[in-house]
Amino acid sequence: MANQNPASEDSHLEYYVPPSGWYPVWVAFGAAMLLGGLGNYLNALKAGAAGSTLLIYAGGLTLTVVLYAWFARVIEENHSGLTGPQLKRSYIWGMSWFIFSEVMFFAAFFGALYYARVFAVSWLGGEGDKGLTGDYLWPEFSPTWPVLQNPDPGRFTNPGESMASPGIANWGSYLPFWNTVILLSSSVTVHFAHSAVVNGKRAALSAWLGATVALGILFLFLQVEEYLHAYRELGLTLDSGIYGSTFFLLTGFHGFHVSLGTFILAVQLVRSLRGHFNANDQFGLEAASWYWHFVDVVWVCLFFFVYIL
Repeated sequence: MANQNPASEDSHLEYYVPPSGWYPVWVAFGAAMLLGGLGNYLNALKAGAAGSTLLIYAGGLTLTVVLYAWFARVIEENHSGLTGPQLKRSYIWGMSWFIFSEVMFFAAFFGALYYARVFAVSWLGGEGDKGLTGDYLWPEFSPTWPVLQNPDPGRFTNPGESMASPGIANWGSYLPFWNTVILLSSSVTVHFAHSAVVNGKRAALSAWLGATVALGILFLFLQVEEYLHAYRELGLTLDSGIYGSTFFLLTGFHGFHVSLGTFILAVQLVRSLRGHFNANDQFGLEAASWYWHFVDVVWVCLFFFVYIL
């Protein structure tokens, strides 16, 4: 009598475990150089010196090369038939938990923004159950958001203006609004790209992926323009107190994630041009689209809580 095993057919397939590598170590090293170089550069500018960008470029180049090599290794394993159903399920769970960790990452930043706006600024202005300190130290401070008049302007320079929304009627010349339009449009294009591969339309896949990458690059370009406008014309810098700190922290980290997402999508574009992906084997593209949708949702939250409210 045959053995009736209720387990699925693929439950006994060999689970491929790739050999250990140094990719995670090099990624950490590149990220440390990038962030450390950025910190040194900003500190030098604050001290009035000419900061060096060598570590920034070295870290960015290291990250780019290592991630490209790591992606190429995984793609090669997939094309060699080493990734079975079990491993592909692991990819799905791994990407899901990664995005969840990113949700918690940004939740912490939004929590800090909420705490600063609702509690800390009010206390410094003498309001609330901990407002006694503000009454004694900064009785002239007005607890309004965005904070354009810091409690101690001798220590933290007051920003000239904020990046708050000028009103819907003036959104036509408002860069954050156009960045919102760009990212929402890119969510549509990446969805069309995924639908194209599912339906076997390779030309449409490459075209929609190319459009998504172009929109990501355009978003980053406008983000740089916004930062230059804030620094040069509005006097809004990282040294502008709690408002400047939270603004650049939230939008800067989001910009980093957009850069990473654009790079990932560019890799998928190269793969599509080389004939990769089909209706049954396209998780790399699907995972990239998940990540991109997540980045877009974060920006919508940023636009609402940082720019409008």
